[in-house]
Amino acid sequence: MDAFYASVELLRYPELRGQPVVIGGRSVHQPGAGEDGVRTYARLRDYVGRGVVTTSTYEARALGVFSAMGMMKAAQLAPDAILLPADFTAYRHYSRLFKAAVAELAPRIEDRGIDEIYIDLTDHPEPSLEIAQRLKAAVKQATGGLICSIAISPNKLLSKIGSELDKPDGLTLLTMDDLPSRIWPLPVRRINGIGPKAGVKLQALGIETIAQLAGAEPDLLQEHFGLTYARWLLQVAHGQDDRSVVTHSEPKSLSRETTFERDLHVVHDRAMLSEVFLRLCTQVAGDLDRKGYMGRTIGIKLRFDDFRTVTRDLTLPVQTADGKEIHRAAGQCLKRVVLDHRIRLLGVRVGSLSRADTQRQGNGGGRSFSQGELFAE
Repeated sequence: MDAFYASVELLRYPELRGQPVVIGGRSVHQPGAGEDGVRTYARLRDYVGRGVVTTSTYEARALGVFSAMGMMKAAQLAPDAILLPADFTAYRHYSRLFKAAVAELAPRIEDRGIDEIYIDLTDHPEPSLEIAQRLKAAVKQATGGLICSIAISPNKLLSKIGSELDKPDGLTLLTMDDLPSRIWPLPVRRINGIGPKAGVKLQALGIETIAQLAGAEPDLLQEHFGLTYARWLLQVAHGQDDRSVVTHSEPKSLSRETTFERDLHVVHDRAMLSEVFLRLCTQVAGDLDRKGYMGRTIGIKLRFDDFRTVTRDLTLPVQTADGKEIHRAAGQCLKRVVLDHRIRLLGVRVGSLSRADTQRQGNGGGRSFSQGELFAE
């Protein structure tokens, strides 16, 4: 899906089309009605806090504002951009709509998140161009106007890269014969799986494009990256990828976390920390119930004001999806952490998941902590 979150917002606020719009941050005011009845919007220049950009329209991207960028930096680049709060309930709704529309035409789907899927068209009877056009039309109709970019290729690697080549509203057909002209001139970081550290190491070796990676000496890559990763680098540089489209997979864990607007003091902000901690546990329990899972391993994640991150886990004797049990176990994990700094981020995770039985275990088996009992001196 093209600029998915921003595109959903433009369905609600069509007057913002063609303008730089940024989605994200914390405590962002909803659009309001002015005295003349004209909608009023928050501006990026007025934002104060440490939030990050969730996404942006293509007009904002042209000004250098991209997802995961700090809001304060984004405000320096595009101070007059419209700022909207994220609405994940709406995004999930439209995600379900576009995936259902695709499934009607091509049901072999691998879900890759809220705005991206892989589709296996190996045995589909229609020519590639025709089915791609029908998929795009179906998505647009089902969502009331949202557009997507599709790339059809021999494998997932090339389709992932190809889907970015002709955005927005792209339709890209790639074969192995297109490698020299369309893939090899691209930077190596365009390959999903080559991260920032590997990119820096490759650049130090004089390897900046996929073509240069494809022509690199195997011994050189093995020396700097090890045999397994070096072999993978050469394979993907030549467009090789034998991964199949996985139509069903089980999650290993579910988690919720939040980054605070300001670093919270363990004692002075104890009530707020306890309230958020309880809410995270309750939200994870709700996620488990909604998705039909139970878990045995309860964990917490803390990031302090010095950016040090600490995690602790506890494995229960029986599975649970109960908020009180999760709260109790997460509280035990919390007691194993030395709380000697202000807290920047707090998270709760439930792992070792399996499908919930009809007769759930562990419900109500333990005492819930009350607010204020956690984060005590």
